Amino acid sequence: MASHLIQGRTITMPVRVTDATVCSAMYPVRADAARAVIAYSGLDVAEVLPGKAVCTLVFVEYRDSDLDSYHEFGVTFLVRPPDASRARSTGLATLRNAGAFVHWLPVDQGFTLEAGRTLWGFPKELADIELRLSSPYKRCILRKDGRLVVDMLVRPGVPVAGAAAATPLTAYTHQDGVTRRVPAKMWARGMRVRPGGALIRLGNHPIAKELSELGLPKRALMSTTLRASMTFGTAEAA
Repeated sequence: MASHLIQGRTITMPVRVTDATVCSAMYPVRADAARAVIAYSGLDVAEVLPGKAVCTLVFVEYRDSDLDSYHEFGVTFLVRPPDASRARSTGLATLRNAGAFVHWLPVDQGFTLEAGRTLWGFPKELADIELRLSSPYKRCILRKDGRLVVDMLVRPGVPVAGAAAATPLTAYTHQDGVTRRVPAKMWARGMRVRPGGALIRLGNHPIAKELSELGLPKRALMSTTLRASMTFGTAEAA
């Protein structure tokens, strides 16, 4: 069983998250614009419709995990596996094999920042992340270097029965010229889903400008809230 020393602490793989709240919204964006944003990774976006990719904004409260408790915000894109056929396809077949490329991942604690970058190459940065999760309306206010990046509100959706089995997930990261594949699993409970359902206000930070160039704010395809347990395995070069 692989282990790593982070700030004097031994972290054993896989890393476990016992309890987290995850709120997300998926947005349709121009595939050519999304390709330009993640070109540095060498990956290609998955087209859910001809010319359309998916950008997902997600905020998470990790209450109990091997990396302590912390808040996180993510900007991710659905991507095709690196070994996928060069011929581009669209629709459900593309989504079935797609992974999530993590483009930006601010957190509010130093230990998870170092662990995330060291273990998996996640693009973690320190930021001020205020989460308001006590009501059915979930809100995240993200500031970086004293500048507003995004103020995001996710409305309550319709309960969805979740399966007891783990859902396998694949994340991709890129750091120091290397693109990595990160295997993960998630056990979801208390899931709520609705079409649209998210409101965002962009600030004046460069990441906010990047999101605006993708066409945000706009109506989300769908939004989701859930409680989750997760595991993150050892990263491998993609």
